[in-house]
Amino acid sequence: MSSEAKKILVSYWGHSNFRPMQEEIIDSILAGNDTLALLPTGGGKSICFQIPALMQKGTCIVITPLIALMKDQVTNLKKNKIKAAAIYTGMHRDEIESVYSNALYGDLKFLYLSPERLATPITRDILSRMHINIIAVDEAHCISQWGYDFRPPYLKIAEIKSIVPEVPILALTATATPPVVKDIMKKLEFKKPNLLQTSFERRNLSYNIIKEFDKTGFLIRRLSKDNNTAIVYVRNRRKTRELAEVFNKNGISATYYHAGLDAKTRDVRQKDWSLGRTKVIVATNAFGMGIDKSNVRTVVHYELPDSIESYFQEAGRAGRDLQPSSAILLHNNNDIVRVKELFKASFPEISTIKNVYNALGNYFQLPEGSGKDMGFDFNIADFANQYNLDVLQTYNSINFLEKEGYLIYIQSAGQYSKLFVPLTKEELYRFIVENPGSDGLLKEIMRSYSGVFTDYININETLLANRANLKREEVVKKLVYFNKQKIISYIPIRTVPQLVFSYERLSVKHIQLSDDNYQNQKVAAEKRLVAMLGFIANSLECRSKLLLEYFGEKNVRRCGICDVCVSKNKVDLNEMDFSSIEKAIKDSLLNGSKHLYELISLLRDHSEDDVIQVVRWLIDNNKIIRHKDEKLSWYSQLDLEF
Repeated sequence: MSSEAKKILVSYWGHSNFRPMQEEIIDSILAGNDTLALLPTGGGKSICFQIPALMQKGTCIVITPLIALMKDQVTNLKKNKIKAAAIYTGMHRDEIESVYSNALYGDLKFLYLSPERLATPITRDILSRMHINIIAVDEAHCISQWGYDFRPPYLKIAEIKSIVPEVPILALTATATPPVVKDIMKKLEFKKPNLLQTSFERRNLSYNIIKEFDKTGFLIRRLSKDNNTAIVYVRNRRKTRELAEVFNKNGISATYYHAGLDAKTRDVRQKDWSLGRTKVIVATNAFGMGIDKSNVRTVVHYELPDSIESYFQEAGRAGRDLQPSSAILLHNNNDIVRVKELFKASFPEISTIKNVYNALGNYFQLPEGSGKDMGFDFNIADFANQYNLDVLQTYNSINFLEKEGYLIYIQSAGQYSKLFVPLTKEELYRFIVENPGSDGLLKEIMRSYSGVFTDYININETLLANRANLKREEVVKKLVYFNKQKIISYIPIRTVPQLVFSYERLSVKHIQLSDDNYQNQKVAAEKRLVAMLGFIANSLECRSKLLLEYFGEKNVRRCGICDVCVSKNKVDLNEMDFSSIEKAIKDSLLNGSKHLYELISLLRDHSEDDVIQVVRWLIDNNKIIRHKDEKLSWYSQLDLEF
C-alpha cells in the first residue's frame, strides 16, 4: 500500500487508518485484478474504489441500483471537491445530456449509473470514448439468481467488458453465500477467481430472538429503560407512524421513516436521529443506505425479515463503534403465518404482472412504441382502484417489473428543484442588459449559485425569492418563462411519487418474463425464508455461529453473548458435553415421549445430574414439553413447511 493512498484517506475522509481488508482490496484493483470484495455492513466498501480511482487518471464507473445511494455519494464527493455525477432513469433529459457532456469533457472522477442505463446505446457510446480506470459494481449479489435481490439488468454488465477490456472490475457486496460468491465472479466474467473478504463476526453484538405476544409493551419497557439510540424495523409504512406515536406517548423520543415521505422530510428525520435529537427511529427497510452512525446501541426487528441476508445487514447497523450492542428480533405465531402470506403475495402470477404492465400503459395513455424515459405522477391506490386490482399484488407486480428493468418506481418526492444555465456568463449578461425587468432574479441566481454554469444545482425557490425581494410565485413564474426562452434549464421539484418507463411501451406478447427465471427466483426466495424461519426456531446453537456458517465461515466459535449462549452459560457444562447430551435427548424423544427416569436410563454414558441440567434447560427454552403425566416430548417450535 503506497503512502499516496494513506494521504488520500486522511485528506479526503479524515481517517488515519484503513479498516480491515480495505488495503488488500485497493492493492488488488491497482494491480489490475478483477476483485470481489465481501465486506460486512459498515465495512467501508466505497473507499475501496474511491481511493484507487483518485490515484489514477480517468473516470471510475460505479454501477448501483440504489438511486438514494447514488445521490448520497455524489453529494459527499462534491463536498470534498471531487467531480462526480449520476445518471439514472427518472432524470430530466437535459440533466442527462449535461452529465454526458461533463463525462466526456469535464474530467469527471466518478460517474454513477443504474444498470438499466448502462445497457443503452448512447451510454455505451459515451463509455467507449471515455478514459475509464475502474468499473465498480455495488450490490453485486443482484447479478445472481440465488442472491436475495436478483435484478436481470445486472446480467448485461459483463457486456461492457468488450468496450473496456483492460479495465478491472471491483464487485462489492455485504451479504453473499458461497454459491452466490461463485455466481458473481462467473456472471461478471472474472479473468480468474479473486475473493477478498473479512470475517462477518461481530464480537460486540448480541443476537437475541424473543418470542413475545405483546411486542409493543416489551419495547416500551426496554427502550424506556436504556434510553439509547435505536432503530426499530417494521414491514409497512402505516406501522412506522403508529409505533412512533405510541413510543412518544410513553415518553420515548421517536420518529418514523419510509420511502413514501418526501426527501426533505426523510433528510430532516435522519439528521435529527443521527445527531441524537431523536433517540428511536421506526422505519421500513428503506432506512439504512448511507447511515454513518456508529453508536446505535439497539436494532429491533418488530416483524420477521424474509431472509437472513436482509436481517444480518440491518442488525449489523448496531454497534459499529465496537461497544456492546444488541440486535433483537421479536416474533410470535402470528408472524410466522403473516410472513408466509407475504411471501406468496410477493410472487404474483406472470399473467398478473403482464396485466398490470398493460394497465399502466393504458392508465398513462401511452401508445405502444412510445414512453421511453418518460416519467408520470403516480398514485398506486388510484391506479389499482381504477383497474379493479389488488393493491398488494399491484405493488409486487411493479416491483418485479422494476427488477426486470422495464420500469422505475420512484416512491418518494424530490427534495429540491434544479437549475442550470446553458449560456456563458457573457451571454447571460447580454440578455440581462437587453431585458431590464429580468436583471434582479438572474443576478441573484449568479450570486447565490456559482456552479450553475457548469452543472445542474439544487435551488430553493423560497430562499431565492427572499434574496431577490420577490414573492415565491413570482420567482417560479419567471423561472418558467426563462426556461421557455432557453436562458436557463429549470426542473421544478417533484411533489408526488413517479413511475418511469425505462423502455418504449411494449405489447403484452413482447414482454419477456421468463417462466424459468421467475420460478428460479421463487425457489431461491423460499429457501431463504425457510432458512430465516429455521434460524428463529433453533434455540440450541449460538446465533452468531449459525449466521456465520450460513455465509460460509468455518470453525466458528460461539459468541457467549446471544440469548442462546447466555442461557447455556447458566448450565454448568462445557459446549461439547452439552451438545452431546442435547443430541442424545432429541434423538430419543423424536422416537416417542418418555419419562425423565427413562431418559436417564438410556443416557448411561452421562451423569444423571448433567442430563437433568440439560433437560431443565430444554424445557425452559421450549424445546421439550412436559405433559400432565410427566412424560417429556420434543417440541418443534415452528412449522417451516409451506
